[in-house]
Amino acid sequence: MAIRGVPSQREMTVAEFKEWLKQFDADGDGRISRAELREAIRSRGGWFTTLRAGRAVRRADRDKSGFVDDAEVENLVAFAQKDLGMRISAW
Repeated sequence: MAIRGVPSQREMTVAEFKEWLKQFDADGDGRISRAELREAIRSRGGWFTTLRAGRAVRRADRDKSGFVDDAEVENLVAFAQKDLGMRISAW
């Protein structure tokens, strides 16, 4: 399922995806919270609920901290590709 309301956007690399997410790390702790992820997706013009953002974080969050850290970003990439229809390549 693609992000509702988001026209097909250019492909980005994993490194670009990480840099893009860093823009939304509001508290600068190096981790992405549910609210920060929701704002990131909404910035691309998509409708993304708090509930859906929570599900994305839970799927990516291997250590169950409630946040996605740098070591878990690959899991978030997989979620973004599969569930949001984002085009993210390894390079």
